[in-house]
Amino acid sequence: MLSLNYKSGVPICDQIVNGFIRMKALGLIAAGDQLPSVRTLAIELGVNPNTVQKAYQQLEAGGVIYSVKGKGSFIAEDDLADTAVIKAAKAEFEKAVKAAAELGLGEEELIGLVKTVLKGEDRA
Repeated sequence: MLSLNYKSGVPICDQIVNGFIRMKALGLIAAGDQLPSVRTLAIELGVNPNTVQKAYQQLEAGGVIYSVKGKGSFIAEDDLADTAVIKAAKAEFEKAVKAAAELGLGEEELIGLVKTVLKGEDRA
């Protein structure tokens, strides 16, 4: 299901959030699917349950999941979840563009890189 990279520098909570968003975007999970309980996922990933709880709270605030008291957390209806997935993708893209610009990549180079990626070409 989810895999974490402890060396990436990305907070574990964010990796969990992004993991579920990625799975939704790829169609690996669908509207109405139940997520593992906080405790179960924490054990599977070897992380503190508070970290998983925080991730679930962020996913719920973003409209990706909803919680039913006493039942658990579920993937939200497609329109809500898809909007949240697109919003998250845009935010990640914006962060990447800003980081690249701060490292000195110009507008032409960034646009060229986006075109290359969209064409599915490798770029060295």
